[in-house]
Amino acid sequence: MPAKVDHEARRRDVSAAVWRVLATEGFGGLTLRAVATEMGATTGLVTHYFPSKQALIVHALELAEARTRELVPSIEGLRGLAALQQALAGVLPLNPEGTEINRVWVSSWDVALADPALHALEKARYKRWRARLKPLVEQAQQDNDLPPGNPDDLVASLAAFTHGLVVQALFDPRAFSHKRQLHLLKTHLEALRP
Repeated sequence: MPAKVDHEARRRDVSAAVWRVLATEGFGGLTLRAVATEMGATTGLVTHYFPSKQALIVHALELAEARTRELVPSIEGLRGLAALQQALAGVLPLNPEGTEINRVWVSSWDVALADPALHALEKARYKRWRARLKPLVEQAQQDNDLPPGNPDDLVASLAAFTHGLVVQALFDPRAFSHKRQLHLLKTHLEALRP
C-alpha cells in the first residue's frame, strides 16, 4: 500500500525551495531542476505541483507578493505625509528581509517584461501599490504637506523615486546605508512641501 502524502505540506516544502532559489539565484536561476535540487528531490516531484516553468514563475511572483505584504509597516495612528513616509520606507531594503524581497522583485523584471502574461501581473501589482499610496498623498495634500495637483502624478513620481532608491541601495549598499535611505526619502518628501 502506498504511503499517504500530505500534499499541502509537500506544496509548502516546494514553495520554500522556490523561495530559497529565488533569494540566491533570482528569476534567472529559477528552474524546475534548481528547485528539485534545492529540495533534494526529483524534477518529477516539482512538476507534480508546477507542471511548467511558467507555472513555477507565476507561483514565485505570488510568493514574492505575499512576503511583501508581510513586510508592509503599519501606518495606524499616522496621517498624510507621516503615513506616506512610513509606507514608502516599507519598500526600501532596510533589513535583510527587505533586501531579499527587493532582490527578488528586481530579478523578476526581466522575466516579466519578456512575457505578456507576467507583464500583465506586474502591471496590476504596480497599479495596486499606487492605489494604496493615493489616499495617503491625498491626505497630505489636504493637510498642505504636499502640493496641490493630480495625486496620481505625485504617486507615480514618489513610486519612481522610491524604486530608484531601492535599485541604488541594492547595487551599492555601502553608499546607501539604511540611515541614508531614510534620510533621502525624508528629504525628498520635505522638498515637495508647498
